[in-house]
Amino acid sequence: MNILDRYILKEFIKIFILILVSLTGLYLIADFFERMRMFLSNHATLSQIVSYSFLNIPMILSQMIPVATLLGALLSFGILSKSSEITAMKANGVSLYRISLPIIILSFAICITAFLLSEFITPYTNQKVKYIKLVEIQKRERLGSFKQNQIWYRGKNGIYNFSMFDPQTNTLKGIRINLFDREMNLYERIDAKEAKWEDGRWVFRNLLITTFPKDGFPLLEKISSMIVDLPECPSDFMTVQKSTEEMDLVELNRFIKKTSSEGYDTTKDRTDMHGKIAFPLVSVILAILGISFSLRSERSGGIAQSIGTGIIIGFSYWIVFAFAISLGRSGTIPPVVAAWAANFIFGIAALIMFMRVKT
Repeated sequence: MNILDRYILKEFIKIFILILVSLTGLYLIADFFERMRMFLSNHATLSQIVSYSFLNIPMILSQMIPVATLLGALLSFGILSKSSEITAMKANGVSLYRISLPIIILSFAICITAFLLSEFITPYTNQKVKYIKLVEIQKRERLGSFKQNQIWYRGKNGIYNFSMFDPQTNTLKGIRINLFDREMNLYERIDAKEAKWEDGRWVFRNLLITTFPKDGFPLLEKISSMIVDLPECPSDFMTVQKSTEEMDLVELNRFIKKTSSEGYDTTKDRTDMHGKIAFPLVSVILAILGISFSLRSERSGGIAQSIGTGIIIGFSYWIVFAFAISLGRSGTIPPVVAAWAANFIFGIAALIMFMRVKT
């Protein structure tokens, strides 16, 4: 690495860290004021508030790293262009492609770091944030656990086992409920394909009810649909079910295979899994876009212009990515296409712009 590479990297890293810290701080402040009512109404302690905010930082960083990379590339090259340093480098026979190389290589390292952060740290901290919010602050009981990709829950009337719980639709799937009497004797088992919370009641579908009389053989009864009087409501299961943000790729893949083998639709989860892989790569794409916009002409740089351009590009990417993911979750387009669509579109645009830069 020569002196020029170190100089360019120093300028980029300085701006990148400043932007990343600033965006993270702004996010934490905005999130604190948004959650303030919840903290005050539940009499949250200072320790709980600090822990909640601190453990949110990995998730915030994973979202802010691409934006910081984009703005870092825009501002660092914009400043170099404004001060005619890019012109001086070109006058000494250094092409713009060679000038850009250190930041492009570093953006790949940032991409790998973001992936490792989202894979090994963020799932754990997201679980802890959820636990602090629901159990420690909101004082909800946690009577179950998520083991072997299933929910095990100790209900008021027995032991429940679910394949999954969808908090967006308040739907339980793959249900096995064992009901016990006061002497802990099993007197009934309910198996059902799914149950949905409707008008304050659990409506079960495709049931098989097994009754265990004290004397005699078990009695079986099949029912297409019925209301089951469970004392638990959807919020009781939210403390147990893991979301895709709380799983790493290995755990999420196992969960998808299990639920898929049981005949349940895993389109949403497969879209999220591919999205977890595709999103970190955007740092490289946005870095190339940032460099290309900054180098359109040697003296077009400017902090205000660079920030404005960065906001427009970043916001545009988020719109396309979120829209494609929503289409993938609904099954309109394949999960792989949904997750990689934004990267493909912006990647092509970045390459075209980069190749058109006058070296």
